[in-house]
Amino acid sequence: MTDVDVLILGAGAAGLMCAIEAARRGRRVLVLDHARRAAEKIRISGGGRCNFTNLHCAPANFLSQNPRFCVSALKRYTQHDFLKRVEAHRIGWHEKALGQLFCDDSAQDIIDMLLGDLAAAGGRLLLETEVTAVDRPDERFSVATSRGALRAASLVVATGGPSIPKIGATGFGYDIARRFGLAVVPTRPALVPLTFSDHHRALCQRLAGVSVDATVSVEGTRFREGLLFTHRGLSGPSILQISSYWREGRPITVDLLPGTDAFAVLKAARAAHGRQDLRTALAALLPKRLAEELAGEHGLSGRLADASDKVLRKAGEAVNAWRLVPAGTEGYRTAEVTLGGVDTRELSSKTMEAARVPGLYFIGEVVDVTGHLGGFNFQWAWSSGWAAGQAV
Repeated sequence: MTDVDVLILGAGAAGLMCAIEAARRGRRVLVLDHARRAAEKIRISGGGRCNFTNLHCAPANFLSQNPRFCVSALKRYTQHDFLKRVEAHRIGWHEKALGQLFCDDSAQDIIDMLLGDLAAAGGRLLLETEVTAVDRPDERFSVATSRGALRAASLVVATGGPSIPKIGATGFGYDIARRFGLAVVPTRPALVPLTFSDHHRALCQRLAGVSVDATVSVEGTRFREGLLFTHRGLSGPSILQISSYWREGRPITVDLLPGTDAFAVLKAARAAHGRQDLRTALAALLPKRLAEELAGEHGLSGRLADASDKVLRKAGEAVNAWRLVPAGTEGYRTAEVTLGGVDTRELSSKTMEAARVPGLYFIGEVVDVTGHLGGFNFQWAWSSGWAAGQAV
């Protein structure tokens, strides 16, 4: 197949979805990937069980310089549509917290479903193939690869972003966009742990392994989920979520006891158990190690009976409004996705085609659309891949 109707670069979630849909329409489809195996990000996601979508998926769950861009694709191919596909293949699934859907057995079930559907539709997959050049000398695209030259009427870029480079992720898709004069929104790691360089790093190291339910906020955006102390800083779902909104130099605010007024609880404890040590009272609200570190961090000690309202309010703020300034993130090495990407102003929201380059499409993570944690990024891959698959 040296000359095809549709050439798709990237055998991940979006690329395979697009390939299946295009092949079902009778198009001659070839998918290329430099990796040894297809869909590595699917394979490792969700602890190996693939959080393949979210029941509550909506445009509000996505970040982009143009928040409305994702609306069309998400409405035309929804989370319920993908779930029907999963059920049609008799793949067992279950719902976890906040509408997250996972395979009962293995992420491999989703990969097998996609590869099976691609083969059944007549599409082809070529792995361990490096793309060395992309051009459009005439009305067709010319693509030079480690296995020879290819030509295609339509070229779909589904190469993802540079997050998790150990599985072969790169920023190659942005290079293709720039090659054809398309703008790229600056990228950064997203859904990634936060790190510290000051005394808070030492504090986190001492607390490594401690986890709590917490609300983490930055400039009006907040998420309530698990928080985990690590040797480098903070992780857990609430931190990964807020990392997409955090920027260097800005503080984050952590409520370690969401839904409870720590000051009011401590004040009541003072009236009922005045002889109790303030640190002991804090340990009744939080894990002991965390309570002790917070007390040391904020200079909290002595009996409750001797603590003024001012001191108790300070303790309450340490619990409900702990302010920290991260030094940075763990970077693309551990980031689940990449924020930014091909500027949506360059693309059709209905087809994902580049307005200025007929036949060139961008789908999935390579586009400036980034979902929250919890299956939203996979749904964007399914929806954008499906949309392009109807048009190529």
